[in-house]
Amino acid sequence: MFTLEDRIHARLKAPDYREWRDKVTAIGGCAAPIRLFGAWQLHDSTTGSVMAHLGGEVFIPCGNRRQSVCPTCSDRYAADAFHLMHAGLSGGSKGVPLTVSEKPRVFATLTAPSFGPVHNRRTHVRSGKVLPCACGAFHHPDDPRVGGPLDAETYDYVGAVLWQAHAGKLWHRFTIALRRALANATGLTVREFKDHARVSYAKVAEYQRRGLVHFHAVIRVDGPDGPHSSTPRWATTELLDHCVKSAAASVLLETARPDGLVLPLAWGDQVDVRPIRPSTAHEVEDNSGAISEHKLAGYVAKYSTKGTGKAEAADRPIRSQLEIDHLRVSEHHRAMIQTAWTLGDHPFYEELNLKRWTHMLGFRGHFLTKSKHYSTSFQAIRGERRVFRAQETLDRLGLEADSVVVVNDWAYTGSGYANDAERELASAVAERLREQRRRKYEREVAT
Repeated sequence: MFTLEDRIHARLKAPDYREWRDKVTAIGGCAAPIRLFGAWQLHDSTTGSVMAHLGGEVFIPCGNRRQSVCPTCSDRYAADAFHLMHAGLSGGSKGVPLTVSEKPRVFATLTAPSFGPVHNRRTHVRSGKVLPCACGAFHHPDDPRVGGPLDAETYDYVGAVLWQAHAGKLWHRFTIALRRALANATGLTVREFKDHARVSYAKVAEYQRRGLVHFHAVIRVDGPDGPHSSTPRWATTELLDHCVKSAAASVLLETARPDGLVLPLAWGDQVDVRPIRPSTAHEVEDNSGAISEHKLAGYVAKYSTKGTGKAEAADRPIRSQLEIDHLRVSEHHRAMIQTAWTLGDHPFYEELNLKRWTHMLGFRGHFLTKSKHYSTSFQAIRGERRVFRAQETLDRLGLEADSVVVVNDWAYTGSGYANDAERELASAVAERLREQRRRKYEREVAT
């Protein structure tokens, strides 16, 4: 019986190892690459002659945003999220003017309501001393009980899953309520408000330990035409703070439980709103509660790649009850998954498509979304990267973009690596590249 070490050694000695390693390095050590077979050619746009050719099997990154699935693609997603968020905070890039840093803006966190008391790890505000949970225990930060219900029999799993399934709609209602609150505070009608100001935002969803999402959002007040137009004088950070809180408190949706009883859906009582301050060369904490642009963009980038919590749910859609029975998750998360799966069979919830989103504990939204005028988009960032790489290739070949035609002919052949030895080697490549990036970053910061 060959061990994993034997299989790794054999792969290292294989004649095609260097070629395989180069492919893996080119995609940063992606954990589950997509394999394509075919050819890529550059043709002379005038004569049609082939000027460059690449054929055979190639790897392309899987693109999964979750750190638990693919650290490499997760890092890339986080970097894109950072640039998207930072552009809307400080401007000066991605087509966003520097003046956005002078506009009223806040960092708001909207949470889910309680569906029953849960185990928690509280600390004293001043001393930092750990306080006992309601169960009487002093929980360790990694205790799997944290976030789970004190009494699973009375915990409202149906309400929790249905709230989660409507979280995106609750956010939409909140943005409407926020514009209405700002308009009312300044004596404008909602229709008149759009001629004076515009609310721009970018938000990211993060799972709490109890398996429910809360939303972190950068909210900014622009002029009527977006970040390039002047914000009205009446729009202040203090007014925005007040209106965010009042709008969150006013949102109410109604759905029905399986037995027909009305289930009201609203945001939790904990609505945190913090001002945002410009970044400085040497970041230091202040006592105002404000958060810097750079640190905030980093927080959001980190949130955007997280999964469903310490005890992960499933990384991919669930297809059967058998999968649920064999998931390695906490009992609390299993109960949420089971509830979502069961509700998915109820005709009343057909439009929620809960079985498709069972692995996400019922949450059906995108993890990072933004309003049209907040800043750039993921599509634009990725497009810039493609153009840059294409230009690199043309420069290396000494060609001009307007003199060639790109011809692609690729067919999908599979996903992932051939065996566990290749997965281990790819993981080592990814770790080496990540370490190189870390050292490069540290050198840049030091200089």
